[in-house]
Amino acid sequence: MINLDEKFHNYLEKGGKTFRIDGVEETLKGYGYHCDGNDIVGYYVTTTNYKLYYNMNEQFLRMEALQDEMVRIHQTDNNDAS
Repeated sequence: MINLDEKFHNYLEKGGKTFRIDGVEETLKGYGYHCDGNDIVGYYVTTTNYKLYYNMNEQFLRMEALQDEMVRIHQTDNNDAS
């Protein structure tokens, strides 16, 4: 099992380390494991604008933009969805 605290906690604690995505420094906001409903299949790292998914071999799987989700939540919460 990958020790995520050992791997990423210093990103949160010191605030000096970032992920560089498309030339932009992204601050780490959180991390955790993800599962398929039965087993832990990997982990995720959340930055200011993205959620990055990795498998248990620490290979990058995919990246999701968080902004679209946040815009949807804002529009739903404020009843201004178009």
